[in-house]
Amino acid sequence: MNTKQLRQKILDLAIRGKLVPQDPNDEPASVLLERIRAEKERLIKEKKIKADKKKSGAKSHYENFFEVPDSWTWVKLGEIGDWQSGSTPSRSNKDYFNGNILWLKTGDLKDNYIYEIPEKITEKALIETSLKVNPIGSVLIAMYGATIGKVGILTQPATTNQACCACSNFKGISNLYLFYLLIAYRDYFIQLGEGGAQPNISKIKITSTYIPLPPLAEQHRIVYEIERLFELVDTVEENKLSLEQFIAQTKSKVLDLAIRGKLVPQDSSD
Repeated sequence: MNTKQLRQKILDLAIRGKLVPQDPNDEPASVLLERIRAEKERLIKEKKIKADKKKSGAKSHYENFFEVPDSWTWVKLGEIGDWQSGSTPSRSNKDYFNGNILWLKTGDLKDNYIYEIPEKITEKALIETSLKVNPIGSVLIAMYGATIGKVGILTQPATTNQACCACSNFKGISNLYLFYLLIAYRDYFIQLGEGGAQPNISKIKITSTYIPLPPLAEQHRIVYEIERLFELVDTVEENKLSLEQFIAQTKSKVLDLAIRGKLVPQDSSD
C-alpha cells in the first residue's frame, strides 16, 4: 500500500464511522437533521426561501455498501448547505476583468486551502452576470473534465467559473468534514461524469448524492484524527524521499569513485 492508498483508506474508515469511537452523549445526527428540515419548511411557508424545484433519487454507491453507526444518518448533500455554481464573464468585455474580486477556476483547486487565485473580475462583471461571491470557508468542488472531484476551501471571498460548485451556509456539517468527505467520494463523482465527450457532473448530481452524516461533535473528532494521521503520512513521504535521495546520491558517489579508481585498492600484481 502506497501513501496515496493509505490516505484513501483513512478517509474510507472515517466516512464509515470506524476512525474514531462514538460517544453516546453526542446528539444523533438524525435529530439535528430534523431540526434543520423543520426550520427549512418554516422558511418556505413564510416565503423567505424557495422550495427545491428539482428532485432526484440518485444515491451514492456508499449507501449500498456499508452500514453506519446508529447515531449517524444518511442525507443528501443539498440538505447540508447552500450550493451554487459560477459563470465566466465575456472575455471580449475588457470591463469585466482585472478588477479586485477574485475569480476562481478549477485549476486553482488543489485539495487544500485556496490561497492563490490569479484572476480577478470587476464589480461591473459581478452586477451584470450571474456571478455570486462565495464567503470564506466555502467548500468548492470541480465539475468538469479532468479535474472532476478536485476540492478546496476558500480563505478569501471569491467567485468561480461555471465548472466549480461551491457550498456555504453549512447546516449540521463541519466544512472540514465535508471537504474530506468529498475527497473520499471522488471516484464516485468521476464515475458520474463518464460517458460524454466532455465528462462533467452537474450541481443537481452533486446535491442529490447521499452521504453519511455523523453527529456534529463526532465530525470534529474525525477531522482531528484525519489531519493527525495525514501528518504522519506526510512524514513518511518526506522520510521516504530523503531516503531515496540518499540512495541515489550514494549510488552516484559509488560510481564516481569506481570510474576514478578509488573504490577498491589497486593490486600491484595486476
